Amino acid sequence: MKIRVLIVDDSALIRGIIAAYINEQPDMTVVGEAPDPIVARDLIASLKPDVLTLDIEMPNMNGLSFLKRLMAVKPMPVVMLSSYTQDGSDIAFRALDMGAVDFIPKPTQQGGGGIDYGRVIGEKIRAAHSARDKLKSPDAVELAEAQEVLPMLAHADNADQACICIGGATGGADALKTILPRLPAAFPPVVVALDVPASFAAILARKMGAICQVKVKEAEHGEPLLPGHCYLAPGARHIAVEHRKGRGLFVQLADSAPVMDHRPSADVLFHSAAALGEHAIGIVLSGWGDDGAAGLKAMRKAGAYTIAQDEATSIVSAMPHAAINADAAEEVLPVERMPDALFDHLNAVLLQEFEW
Repeated sequence: MKIRVLIVDDSALIRGIIAAYINEQPDMTVVGEAPDPIVARDLIASLKPDVLTLDIEMPNMNGLSFLKRLMAVKPMPVVMLSSYTQDGSDIAFRALDMGAVDFIPKPTQQGGGGIDYGRVIGEKIRAAHSARDKLKSPDAVELAEAQEVLPMLAHADNADQACICIGGATGGADALKTILPRLPAAFPPVVVALDVPASFAAILARKMGAICQVKVKEAEHGEPLLPGHCYLAPGARHIAVEHRKGRGLFVQLADSAPVMDHRPSADVLFHSAAALGEHAIGIVLSGWGDDGAAGLKAMRKAGAYTIAQDEATSIVSAMPHAAINADAAEEVLPVERMPDALFDHLNAVLLQEFEW
């Protein structure tokens, strides 16, 4: 049975563009279009759509207000449509906190703004539909409290030679909110490839930085990876790590083509980290598609410790599932157990004396 989609947007032109992309997908169909939340409310009751695409700026009631009311009385999978602007990404971040599954930049009259819009919106709608049984109230899960600095980790002379690489897409930001706040200030550098629109990484860095002991920032090309820092790939740019003998680890950014429609791509990050062998840790989080499986497999073969998020805690389990099927994950863990697993592994292995 096809996924039934209701489009909510005040622009008839944009509704038409989105509908055309969705109706091109063999497994989904647009069952209705609404110019504002008031009409949408009635169409949801009569049409019973599986997934809602929801614009943020609309007359009568804005998208966030409607989303908040919708999730309180009738939780359903929602993909938000945001602008490419900084403000648009900030609002989209708030929408995720309110219960939206994912968001995508609005298409332009010329099309998808440089991405394969049809494929991407199709994947996001499929991901949202698959998450329908995992929707939660935004207040149901509180952010984990920051853990005290582990004595061994805090005083390790070579803790900065380790590198934790994390990849994900839909649901990945939600998982990061559980992992990053528990990392101590002396933690080895963390590098994150999260496939989000261009302006979202800066918003995510600011939001996460306010609740974390580690410093969370957008990565800059060529900067060194330092302990106590988390580096987020800027939206729409690949991120990789480079080891320079005798000098340490450095960020590499690239504007090359998307990998399996992901940019940044977890595979790009993981393949670069495979060169670090046992000094690296790889984690694949919730997300759509197969991105990350091959790179995580390369890391594991090189001796790295690798983890995949389990299905129960993944908003979308496609990326972790692909990694598990490829035998790329040494462990499959719920997201709340990942910080302790990292501490145990670092204490047992990475903090022993070693040389590059």
